[in-house]
Amino acid sequence: MKIFAFSSLCFFFFFTLSLHRVLSVNHSSSPPRGWNSYDSFCWTISEEEFLQNANLVSQRLHVHGYEYVVVDYLWYRRKVKGAYPDSLGFDVIDEWGRMVPDPGRWPSASGGRGFTEIANKVHSMGLKFGIHVMRGISTQAVNANTPIFDVTTGKAYVENGRQWYAKDIGLTERKCAWMSHGFMSVDTTLGAGKAFLRSLYQQYADWSVDFVKNDCVFGDDLDVNEIRYVSQVLRGLDRPILYSLSPGTSVTPTMAKDIHHLVNMYRITGDDWDTWGDVASHFDVTRDFATANMIGAEGLLGNSWPDLDMLPLGWLTDPGSNDGPHRYGKLYPNEQRTQMTLWSMAKSPLMFGGDMRRLDEFTLHLITNPTLLEINSFSSNNMEFPYITAGLQSRNQGQSWQSITLTDDSAPETHFMGLTSCMDSKAEGWFIKALDEEIEQVCWKESLRSKNHEPFCLYKRKALLESDEKMTYKQQYKGNLRLLGTEAMEFCLDASPKRKLTSKEFKRGSFSPCRLDSNQMWELNNNGTLVNSYSGLCATINTEKATAVPGGIRSWIATGRKGEIFVAFFNLNPARTVISTMLSDLAKALPSENLSDDSCTAREVWSGEDIGVITQSITMAVEVHGCALFVLNCTSH
Repeated sequence: MKIFAFSSLCFFFFFTLSLHRVLSVNHSSSPPRGWNSYDSFCWTISEEEFLQNANLVSQRLHVHGYEYVVVDYLWYRRKVKGAYPDSLGFDVIDEWGRMVPDPGRWPSASGGRGFTEIANKVHSMGLKFGIHVMRGISTQAVNANTPIFDVTTGKAYVENGRQWYAKDIGLTERKCAWMSHGFMSVDTTLGAGKAFLRSLYQQYADWSVDFVKNDCVFGDDLDVNEIRYVSQVLRGLDRPILYSLSPGTSVTPTMAKDIHHLVNMYRITGDDWDTWGDVASHFDVTRDFATANMIGAEGLLGNSWPDLDMLPLGWLTDPGSNDGPHRYGKLYPNEQRTQMTLWSMAKSPLMFGGDMRRLDEFTLHLITNPTLLEINSFSSNNMEFPYITAGLQSRNQGQSWQSITLTDDSAPETHFMGLTSCMDSKAEGWFIKALDEEIEQVCWKESLRSKNHEPFCLYKRKALLESDEKMTYKQQYKGNLRLLGTEAMEFCLDASPKRKLTSKEFKRGSFSPCRLDSNQMWELNNNGTLVNSYSGLCATINTEKATAVPGGIRSWIATGRKGEIFVAFFNLNPARTVISTMLSDLAKALPSENLSDDSCTAREVWSGEDIGVITQSITMAVEVHGCALFVLNCTSH
């Protein structure tokens, strides 16, 4: 009986532990929601400021599903004269080369306690605690050549009778492009490289961390090896940790399909700030990821979510500033509603970035709007909806209708350069074109199909003199190319633009002064792909047609869990625009709803207008950069 009782007790214990783990992980079945310190504090936040914000999240946002509070980057950097985002030598590291919180800003971290006390306080508020971390290992640790910690022995890592150090695993040719003095990749083919990464994430688990945002490993900074191994480590830990990737410049659905099952959320844009251009640049990329069925795809111990970045609303700071929050966001109210509506319809994680201590009522009501949060958590069939028409409307004049098609064959084409996975067939299209015996170009063959455009070509850089390059560098990149925009131009094509560029800006390519940099090294393969030495991604050319209305109109639809239908109209135009759609066209996108035989009642969320019965179409005048959000309830005849 004692043996049976003990076995039953063990079964109950492990069942309870497993159930707790499953319930904890189930949060990733909906997009994560929380607060992040970056938009309001950049890297300078202190323990007192963080806990003040966390407490207000608990009081004002937790009831609305906001559960994570995240310390963004450089929590280990001392806030002293000379320290800034890409400075060197100001970080606090332990004897094993691991980053630890700066005790000057985080007093509770002194004595080797790390973030344990902070996490415990956050958990006592009913919230979950998250941190931002960078790729690989810090330059400071490599310079100090610290030993590697082995979590299995609790001692220095030894393999084949040899003790391993930071310089053995740091890949100096794989430095983070936007923080080149800060961090570099580690060699995950080495046992010591894996041991270092394992020691990092075991330490975060020991601190009771619930969320890790891993930066400079995705987009044009892609490091699949690190992502894959970190995901493996997280699966084996005793506590579930949500895994997020950043940044997102130049991400494509093809690239995301390589990693979505390894993570819970991943950025698909560059940094989003409070400008209309940043908001508008998200429409194309959200459409592409919805079309590729990436919203809520398989993830690490749950689902994964394309992330449109944080919501820079309310009381903020400036990008890259060493000065804390000091200004209100620059987006107009209509633009803020558009941003929040798109984020919700696309089911992006909702990470609010404003200082909670100065949260205004407009921002509070916006980020806690019950319809938007319902859509964000529980809707399905989320997609861009193309069957809309528009007409410009003056406030003092009658309506002037014009039917708009989103792709007009007569519209001029524009070519944009981007990066994608080399497995993507869209990357195969480059060839060598000889102008004369000395000058060659690398051209994109798809451009030759257009009668209205010259081929898109880049000039191969002439060989440098031997004195211009170190022999090791020449050997490393033997057979690779530097590519220039013009023959005389001393600016080379760069595969890793600075982090602050939006994804829209990146599409136009990035040229930087030519230098000894793996970012600027390219290899043309026999299959027509042009691969970059730094990122391992391939260059591609995208063709876009001008829209008939400047800025354009967009629409998204989704199905609610109670059978309701959500329809959002977005006006990207610089003028008030009347937007309309037919119920019969909604039926084309949602055939299972049998809308063609229905009559629907509708209300518009932002105006609060009860529109009543709709039998044929939905029409509304939408303000400049604004949106309309309809909730339709339909009954079959």
